[in-house]
Amino acid sequence: MEQLTLIKVGGKIVEEETSLQQLLADFASLPGHKVLVHGGGRSATALAARLGIETRMVGGRRVTDADMLRVVTMVYGGLVNKQIVAGLQAHGVNALGLTGADMNYMLSAKRPVKDVDYGWVGDVQQVNADLLADLIAKGVVPVLAPLTHDGQGHLLNTNADTIAGEAAKALARHFEVTLVFCFEKKGVLANEADDDSVIPTLAPDLFKAYVDNGTIQGGMIPKLENAFEALRAGVKQVVITRADRIAHPEEGTRVQLAMNN
Repeated sequence: MEQLTLIKVGGKIVEEETSLQQLLADFASLPGHKVLVHGGGRSATALAARLGIETRMVGGRRVTDADMLRVVTMVYGGLVNKQIVAGLQAHGVNALGLTGADMNYMLSAKRPVKDVDYGWVGDVQQVNADLLADLIAKGVVPVLAPLTHDGQGHLLNTNADTIAGEAAKALARHFEVTLVFCFEKKGVLANEADDDSVIPTLAPDLFKAYVDNGTIQGGMIPKLENAFEALRAGVKQVVITRADRIAHPEEGTRVQLAMNN
C-alpha cells in the first residue's frame, strides 16, 4: 500500500504571507502522495467585519447564520483555498481545491439545535473517498477547505480538524496514511514551560498516565482522543508538530496505538 501524508494547518498559518510561503515550500518538498486541509477563521472574521456582519463565537466555535455562511464560503472555498492552490502550482504541485460538495466527497448533517443554535454548521456523516483516492493516485494533490454539504443544496461550515480526521480515516482504505496536525508547539510537551520537552511517542497507556498526572490537559486531550480514534479506524500514525516542521515529522509527537508500532 502506498504512503500518503495528510497535513492539517490552521488559518493563522495560511493567512500570513511569511508563514504561508514557508508552508507551501515545506509541503511541496514532502515526498509521495499528500493532502492539505486548511482553516481560515481570522480572514472570515475580518471580511465579515468589513461587510458589517457580526461574528458570534460560542465555546470557540463560530455560529454560522445565512450571512456568515456566505462569508465563510467566499473565504474558505474561495480566497484562502485558491491562494493555496495557486501557490502550490508555483512550486510544481498539481493541487486541486475542494469543498465537501465537490465530487460529493464529504456529506454532513446540519448540527441539531440543543443549548446553542450553531446555524449552518455540519457534522460529518459520510466520506466518499474513492474518487479522491483516484485523483491522488493520478498525482493530484487535494487542498480541502473546511466546508461540507448536506446533499440538499446547502453548504455547511465544518471544523477543519474534523475534516482532516474523517478524510484520513476514509483514505486509510486506499493508502498508508500519516495524519499531521499542526499547532503552535513542536509537539505535545511534558513541561508546558519548556518548548523543547516534546514527548516523542504517545500510546494510549502513556496518554492516560499523562492525563491522570496533569501533564496533558485542556484542549490537547480531545485532540489526542481524536488521534487515537483515527488510528483505530486504520490511520497508520498521527503526528502533532509545528507547521514549520512538517518536513521533519520525527521531531514532533508521534501518536500510535502501540509503542513498538
